[in-house]
Amino acid sequence: MRPTAPNDTTAPPLGGYVNDSLRERYFTACDAVYALGAPARAQQDVETEYGTTHVYRYGPTDPAADARTPVVLVHGSGTCSAMWYANTAALSADRTVYALDTPGDPGRSIQRKQLHEPRDAARWLEATLAGLGLDRVHLVGASYGGWLALNQAHREPGRLASVTLLDPGGLEKVGLRFYAWIMASLFASFAPRRLRPRLAAWLEQPVLTVTELRSMALAGARAFRLRRPAPLPLADDELATIHTPLYLVLGRRSLLVHPQRQVERIPRLMPRAHAEILTGTGHGPHIDHAEEVNRRMLEFMNTVD
Repeated sequence: MRPTAPNDTTAPPLGGYVNDSLRERYFTACDAVYALGAPARAQQDVETEYGTTHVYRYGPTDPAADARTPVVLVHGSGTCSAMWYANTAALSADRTVYALDTPGDPGRSIQRKQLHEPRDAARWLEATLAGLGLDRVHLVGASYGGWLALNQAHREPGRLASVTLLDPGGLEKVGLRFYAWIMASLFASFAPRRLRPRLAAWLEQPVLTVTELRSMALAGARAFRLRRPAPLPLADDELATIHTPLYLVLGRRSLLVHPQRQVERIPRLMPRAHAEILTGTGHGPHIDHAEEVNRRMLEFMNTVD
């Protein structure tokens, strides 16, 4: 089991696994999802004051891509870097890709200190990038990982060539409609197999139709106890400090944000930002429309470079 902060009864509790057996079952489910994407060329652990960050490195398959700015992927809450299975092959064909397991979420990282406060989150990610020896990166974040990326662009932008946000947190306060969607998706995951495609379309929830992804989500819910409050959104004056080139992709049926409101707001606050809405998707545009989103992300990064 993962420990909370040792010998400190005043420290906030840390997320952790219920027991070793459930943790290993979760890792087995994760490995089945990783197998759907590109094989990792290497794995390594990066030590920071917040814990040990486990990192997967992919590609590049094109030798010329070694000279290109690498990509760093930051996943959403309650999952691990396996969620990028639909993106690793396309992105790593063009550039070296690093996928992080965020401490405090289920995955192979080990948390020793809370990092949900904005300043701590930025210090953790800065230390992780430094530990990887990366001076300049294209940072990509989805959902909670989008908040981490947005927060980094606000507080510690020195290593960022660009930021790509995929239906991210950090733009609006998380509302009840999003939590209702999470609960509805959880209940739908127990529905008979023949009903899941219809429920997946209704909920815009790709987890229901990818057997390996569903198994990983259920195993993670059983195995891991998350101990982190929802992050607060960045205010207009904070967003206005961001000068890093930024690409925002929102699903038309997103329940985390109001898409039309944000595609008008973000370019107004950040002149170097470009925002788009994708139809036929909600909170998972990088999974629902992986080929299209991969292409657009690489085009954006090539333009920045």
